[in-house]
Amino acid sequence: MSTEFRLKKLRGSGGYVMAKVSDEQQMKGNLGGPDLFLAPIGRLDSENISKHFCNTCEKEFDGSPKIEFENPNEEVAENLVLAEKGQYICESCNDTIAEYREFRKQDEASEVGSAKPLESSAQDSVVAETTPQPEPIPETPQGTTTQSSSAASVSSIEGRAVYDENANKVGVAKQVGVDSEQAMVLVITKNDGTEKSIPWTSIKKVGEVILLGNPNETIQTSELGKCGTCGFINKEGSKFCEECGTKI
Repeated sequence: MSTEFRLKKLRGSGGYVMAKVSDEQQMKGNLGGPDLFLAPIGRLDSENISKHFCNTCEKEFDGSPKIEFENPNEEVAENLVLAEKGQYICESCNDTIAEYREFRKQDEASEVGSAKPLESSAQDSVVAETTPQPEPIPETPQGTTTQSSSAASVSSIEGRAVYDENANKVGVAKQVGVDSEQAMVLVITKNDGTEKSIPWTSIKKVGEVILLGNPNETIQTSELGKCGTCGFINKEGSKFCEECGTKI
Protein backbone atom coordinates (compact mmCIF):
# COMPACT_ATOMS: atom_id res chain seq x y z
CA MET A 1 0.00 0.00 0.00
CA SER A 2 1.30 3.43 -0.93
CA THR A 3 2.52 5.72 1.87
CA GLU A 4 2.00 8.83 -0.24
CA PHE A 5 -0.21 11.52 1.31
CA ARG A 6 -2.94 13.14 -0.79
CA LEU A 7 -5.08 16.21 -0.12
CA LYS A 8 -8.70 15.13 0.48
CA LYS A 9 -11.97 16.61 1.72
CA LEU A 10 -13.06 14.84 4.93
CA ARG A 11 -16.63 15.46 6.01
CA GLY A 12 -17.99 15.81 9.52
CA SER A 13 -21.47 16.41 10.89
CA GLY A 14 -20.77 20.14 11.28
CA GLY A 15 -18.51 20.87 8.31
CA TYR A 16 -15.40 19.48 6.70
CA VAL A 17 -11.61 19.73 6.64
CA MET A 18 -9.11 19.63 3.79
CA ALA A 19 -6.25 17.42 4.88
CA LYS A 20 -3.39 15.29 3.59
CA VAL A 21 -4.14 11.63 4.34
CA SER A 22 -2.53 8.29 3.57
CA ASP A 23 -4.14 5.42 1.67
CA GLU A 24 -4.79 3.65 4.99
CA GLN A 25 -6.58 6.70 6.39
CA GLN A 26 -8.63 7.00 3.21
CA MET A 27 -9.79 3.40 3.64
CA LYS A 28 -10.88 4.15 7.21
CA GLY A 29 -12.77 7.26 6.10
CA ASN A 30 -14.66 5.51 3.28
CA LEU A 31 -18.14 4.50 4.47
CA GLY A 32 -19.27 3.70 0.95
CA GLY A 33 -19.82 6.13 -1.89
CA PRO A 34 -17.54 8.86 -3.18
CA ASP A 35 -17.15 10.85 0.05
CA LEU A 36 -14.63 10.43 2.84
CA PHE A 37 -15.54 11.04 6.50
CA LEU A 38 -13.47 12.36 9.35
CA ALA A 39 -14.95 10.43 12.29
CA PRO A 40 -13.64 6.95 11.35
CA ILE A 41 -10.12 8.29 10.77
CA GLY A 42 -9.71 9.73 14.26
CA ARG A 43 -7.17 12.36 15.20
CA LEU A 44 -5.09 13.85 12.39
CA ASP A 45 -1.90 15.85 12.75
CA SER A 46 -3.00 19.50 12.63
CA GLU A 47 -0.05 20.25 10.36
CA ASN A 48 -1.67 18.06 7.68
CA ILE A 49 -4.92 20.10 7.74
CA SER A 50 -4.87 23.08 5.40
CA LYS A 51 -8.47 24.35 5.70
CA HIS A 52 -11.70 23.75 7.59
CA PHE A 53 -15.30 24.70 6.85
CA CYS A 54 -17.92 25.29 9.57
CA ASN A 55 -21.60 24.80 8.75
CA THR A 56 -22.63 27.22 11.51
CA CYS A 57 -20.36 30.03 10.31
CA GLU A 58 -21.04 29.05 6.67
CA LYS A 59 -17.42 29.96 6.03
CA GLU A 60 -14.12 28.30 5.18
CA PHE A 61 -11.06 29.08 7.31
CA ASP A 62 -7.37 28.55 6.63
CA GLY A 63 -5.55 26.06 8.82
CA SER A 64 -6.71 23.39 11.20
CA PRO A 65 -9.70 23.59 13.55
CA LYS A 66 -9.06 23.11 17.24
CA ILE A 67 -8.59 19.46 18.16
CA GLU A 68 -9.54 18.56 21.72
CA PHE A 69 -9.27 15.01 23.01
CA GLU A 70 -8.98 12.88 26.10
CA ASN A 71 -7.78 9.35 26.81
CA PRO A 72 -10.30 7.61 29.09
CA ASN A 73 -8.69 4.17 28.66
CA GLU A 74 -12.04 2.80 29.76
CA GLU A 75 -12.69 -0.89 29.34
CA VAL A 76 -16.05 -1.06 27.56
CA ALA A 77 -15.94 -4.81 26.86
CA GLU A 78 -13.73 -7.80 27.44
CA ASN A 79 -10.54 -7.06 25.50
CA LEU A 80 -11.85 -3.70 24.22
CA VAL A 81 -10.82 -0.29 25.57
CA LEU A 82 -12.06 3.19 24.66
CA ALA A 83 -8.58 4.61 24.20
CA GLU A 84 -9.38 8.12 22.96
CA LYS A 85 -12.31 10.38 22.19
CA GLY A 86 -12.13 13.86 20.76
CA GLN A 87 -13.62 16.67 18.70
CA TYR A 88 -12.66 18.94 15.85
CA ILE A 89 -13.92 22.40 16.84
CA CYS A 90 -14.36 25.55 14.74
CA GLU A 91 -11.79 28.20 15.64
CA SER A 92 -14.37 30.96 15.17
CA CYS A 93 -17.63 29.83 16.84
CA ASN A 94 -16.47 26.76 18.81
CA ASP A 95 -19.13 24.51 17.25
CA THR A 96 -18.23 20.88 16.61
CA ILE A 97 -17.16 20.00 13.07
CA ALA A 98 -16.62 16.30 13.80
CA GLU A 99 -16.32 13.85 16.67
CA TYR A 100 -14.37 10.62 16.86
CA ARG A 101 -13.69 7.66 19.15
CA GLU A 102 -10.85 5.17 18.99
CA PHE A 103 -11.19 1.66 20.41
CA ARG A 104 -8.30 -0.74 20.92
CA LYS A 105 -7.94 -4.38 21.83
CA GLN A 106 -5.80 -5.19 24.83
CA ASP A 107 -4.80 -8.44 23.14
CA GLU A 108 -4.82 -8.16 19.34
CA ALA A 109 -4.74 -11.92 18.91
CA SER A 110 -7.97 -12.45 20.90
CA GLU A 111 -11.58 -11.67 20.07
CA VAL A 112 -13.69 -9.02 21.81
CA GLY A 113 -15.90 -10.52 24.51
CA SER A 114 -19.12 -9.42 26.19
CA ALA A 115 -19.59 -5.75 26.92
CA LYS A 116 -19.43 -4.36 30.42
CA PRO A 117 -22.93 -4.14 31.93
CA LEU A 118 -24.62 -0.76 31.77
CA GLU A 119 -24.98 1.10 35.04
CA SER A 120 -28.53 0.93 36.40
CA SER A 121 -29.65 4.50 37.02
CA ALA A 122 -31.63 7.20 35.31
CA GLN A 123 -29.68 6.09 32.24
CA ASP A 124 -31.85 2.96 31.98
CA SER A 125 -33.44 2.26 28.62
CA VAL A 126 -35.63 5.03 27.26
CA VAL A 127 -37.69 2.30 25.66
CA ALA A 128 -38.57 1.01 29.11
CA GLU A 129 -39.89 4.44 30.03
CA THR A 130 -41.97 5.03 26.92
CA THR A 131 -43.35 1.58 26.08
CA PRO A 132 -45.06 -1.22 28.04
CA GLN A 133 -42.63 -3.37 29.96
CA PRO A 134 -42.03 -6.94 28.74
CA GLU A 135 -42.94 -9.87 30.93
CA PRO A 136 -40.23 -10.89 33.43
CA ILE A 137 -37.76 -13.37 32.00
CA PRO A 138 -38.37 -16.80 33.53
CA GLU A 139 -35.72 -18.48 35.59
CA THR A 140 -33.99 -21.66 34.54
CA PRO A 141 -34.05 -24.71 36.82
CA GLN A 142 -30.63 -23.68 38.08
CA GLY A 143 -32.12 -20.40 39.32
CA THR A 144 -30.44 -18.15 36.79
CA THR A 145 -32.24 -16.07 34.22
CA THR A 146 -32.27 -16.92 30.54
CA GLN A 147 -31.69 -13.31 29.49
CA SER A 148 -30.26 -13.09 25.99
CA SER A 149 -26.68 -11.84 25.81
CA SER A 150 -27.25 -10.26 22.39
CA ALA A 151 -27.99 -6.80 23.80
CA ALA A 152 -25.03 -6.96 26.17
CA SER A 153 -22.71 -8.06 23.39
CA VAL A 154 -23.36 -4.84 21.44
CA SER A 155 -23.59 -2.31 24.25
CA SER A 156 -19.93 -1.36 23.66
CA ILE A 157 -21.19 0.79 20.75
CA GLU A 158 -22.44 3.34 23.28
CA GLY A 159 -21.17 6.79 22.36
CA ARG A 160 -20.50 6.05 18.69
CA ALA A 161 -21.75 8.50 16.07
CA VAL A 162 -24.87 7.40 14.15
CA TYR A 163 -25.20 8.34 10.46
CA ASP A 164 -28.19 7.90 8.16
CA GLU A 165 -28.07 6.38 4.68
CA ASN A 166 -27.03 9.76 3.25
CA ALA A 167 -24.07 9.97 5.66
CA ASN A 168 -25.67 12.76 7.71
CA LYS A 169 -25.05 12.47 11.43
CA VAL A 170 -28.37 11.94 13.21
CA GLY A 171 -27.12 11.45 16.76
CA VAL A 172 -25.03 9.37 19.14
CA ALA A 173 -25.68 5.80 20.30
CA LYS A 174 -26.81 5.65 23.93
CA GLN A 175 -27.65 2.01 24.60
CA VAL A 176 -29.43 -1.09 23.39
CA GLY A 177 -32.86 -2.12 24.62
CA VAL A 178 -35.99 -4.01 23.62
CA ASP A 179 -39.40 -2.69 22.63
CA SER A 180 -42.82 -3.92 23.68
CA GLU A 181 -42.63 -6.73 21.13
CA GLN A 182 -39.29 -7.97 22.48
CA ALA A 183 -37.48 -6.68 19.39
CA MET A 184 -34.01 -5.22 19.84
CA VAL A 185 -33.66 -1.46 19.34
CA LEU A 186 -30.83 1.04 19.44
CA VAL A 187 -31.55 4.09 21.60
CA ILE A 188 -29.80 7.21 20.31
CA THR A 189 -29.48 10.79 21.49
CA LYS A 190 -30.42 12.93 18.48
CA ASN A 191 -28.62 16.12 17.47
CA ASP A 192 -31.33 18.22 19.14
CA GLY A 193 -30.86 16.43 22.49
CA THR A 194 -34.01 14.29 22.31
CA GLU A 195 -33.92 10.51 22.24
CA LYS A 196 -35.17 8.02 19.69
CA SER A 197 -35.41 4.24 19.38
CA ILE A 198 -34.25 2.72 16.09
CA PRO A 199 -35.11 -0.91 15.18
CA TRP A 200 -31.97 -3.03 15.06
CA THR A 201 -33.04 -4.23 11.61
CA SER A 202 -32.56 -0.65 10.35
CA ILE A 203 -28.83 -0.74 11.11
CA LYS A 204 -26.75 -1.47 8.04
CA LYS A 205 -23.24 -1.44 9.48
CA VAL A 206 -21.59 -1.14 12.89
CA GLY A 207 -17.97 -0.08 12.93
CA GLU A 208 -16.17 2.95 14.32
CA VAL A 209 -19.46 4.67 13.47
CA ILE A 210 -22.99 3.29 13.01
CA LEU A 211 -24.53 3.48 9.56
CA LEU A 212 -28.30 3.24 9.19
CA GLY A 213 -30.19 1.72 6.27
CA ASN A 214 -31.93 -1.63 5.93
CA PRO A 215 -29.19 -4.11 4.86
CA ASN A 216 -31.80 -6.20 2.99
CA GLU A 217 -33.12 -3.37 0.82
CA THR A 218 -31.72 -1.00 -1.76
CA ILE A 219 -31.05 2.38 -0.19
CA GLN A 220 -33.27 5.08 -1.68
CA THR A 221 -31.51 8.46 -1.78
CA SER A 222 -33.52 11.27 -0.25
CA GLU A 223 -34.13 14.36 -2.35
CA LEU A 224 -34.24 16.52 0.78
CA GLY A 225 -31.32 18.94 0.74
CA LYS A 226 -30.26 17.95 -2.80
CA CYS A 227 -28.24 20.62 -4.57
CA GLY A 228 -29.77 21.63 -7.89
CA THR A 229 -26.33 22.43 -9.31
CA CYS A 230 -24.12 19.44 -8.47
CA GLY A 231 -26.68 16.95 -7.08
CA PHE A 232 -24.94 16.56 -3.69
CA ILE A 233 -27.27 15.53 -0.82
CA ASN A 234 -26.76 17.98 2.04
CA LYS A 235 -27.94 17.52 5.59
CA GLU A 236 -31.37 18.88 6.48
CA GLY A 237 -31.35 22.61 7.17
CA SER A 238 -28.22 23.38 5.13
CA LYS A 239 -28.36 26.81 3.48
CA PHE A 240 -25.43 26.24 1.13
CA CYS A 241 -24.20 23.13 -0.67
CA GLU A 242 -21.27 21.56 1.18
CA GLU A 243 -19.83 20.36 -2.13
CA CYS A 244 -20.00 23.37 -4.47
CA GLY A 245 -21.18 26.23 -2.23
CA THR A 246 -24.34 26.99 -4.19
CA LYS A 247 -27.22 28.43 -2.12
CA ILE A 248 -29.96 25.82 -1.60
